[in-house]
Amino acid sequence: MTRPLDGITVISLEHAVAAPFATRQLADLGARVIKVERPGAGDFARGYDQRVKGQSSHFTWLNRNKESLALDVKHPEARAALLQLIKTADVLVQNLAPGAAARMGLSYEALKSHNPRLIVCDISGYGMDGPYRDKKAYDLLIQSEAGFLSVTGTPETPSKSGISVADIAAGMYAYTNILSALLLRGRTGEGSHIDVSMLEAMGEWMGYPMYYAFDGAPPPPRTGASHASIYPYGPFAAGDGGTVMLGLQNEREWQAFCEQVLRRPEVAGDARFCSNAQRNQHRAELQALIEQEFATLTAAQVVERLDQACIANARVNDMAGLWAHPQLAARERWRTVGTPAGEVPALLPPGVNSAFDYRMDAVPAVGQHNAAILAELGWTAEQIDALNNAPSPAGGRGQG
Repeated sequence: MTRPLDGITVISLEHAVAAPFATRQLADLGARVIKVERPGAGDFARGYDQRVKGQSSHFTWLNRNKESLALDVKHPEARAALLQLIKTADVLVQNLAPGAAARMGLSYEALKSHNPRLIVCDISGYGMDGPYRDKKAYDLLIQSEAGFLSVTGTPETPSKSGISVADIAAGMYAYTNILSALLLRGRTGEGSHIDVSMLEAMGEWMGYPMYYAFDGAPPPPRTGASHASIYPYGPFAAGDGGTVMLGLQNEREWQAFCEQVLRRPEVAGDARFCSNAQRNQHRAELQALIEQEFATLTAAQVVERLDQACIANARVNDMAGLWAHPQLAARERWRTVGTPAGEVPALLPPGVNSAFDYRMDAVPAVGQHNAAILAELGWTAEQIDALNNAPSPAGGRGQG
């Protein structure tokens, strides 16, 4: 079965989340992704935790379908091997420290004369120019810099996202920009340079709160798990200790909620609650009224009433609930992938396509593909052994 990116080769000098997330999605579509790692420890995300059969949860999630090439790029012969690869590749992705790739001669300007069709994607915290260019950037720092923390959490406590949302945002824009660049190259025959900034990715995702605070208006308040400007839209306690998440979007649903869920149709016409603006202004009174009724019901009974009234609702799942989610099982979204410690379950990428199946191959060990990749480049077994055993220029063996 032909996949969209079959025949495309991606070289990635990557670590952590943003670049690995982008390249894994390219690999899911069939691209050959060669992940360049430090010999020994490899991508430092391999050491984040040991939750997946002794392996890192982040690394297992982000690195299926890839080949691992362990190179000490400080070593002249290792750098020569990397340049050999890049000269015949379609895409180079990197999220090294600011300026590191350029110092190694891996900027787009340095490479395009050797490979005019090459697409180079640089992922950084703040972009390739501007006063913040050289500033270190991690996910939580970008969440803060982009104003995400100011609208997330409770009135008393700003809170970060429970996932690496800034890294994921940057990875998504790297992925889509690379796809766009491949389409453009198909028309022009020429590669291009992509400069993806975590701050700008998060800035795009913060569009609603920015416009809500347009022209000096007050920003959205922090409201915990509730919606900042629509009410009722959030979690409500039931009488059995369970919690139900529900959301109303319009006045028709509000009428149905009062009549069929609260079974108090007169509440719909209460002046305090007769529009979303009024309900938002009188949250405390409305929450007390709703939870007074819900206190007589179990969470399952609340959900039953909400479903009958066609009111959107959801369970407040934990990770065990997501692993066991009946909808994912019914749609056969689970597969298994190999890892150095054995097979693990993995979700298929979002989007069911009738024309192809996603690639779901193994997560590699550090340097697992060194011999095969270097042999493709014409290196002899003796040369490969010599490179693998060469002392690092910084001292010691392997890469720093």
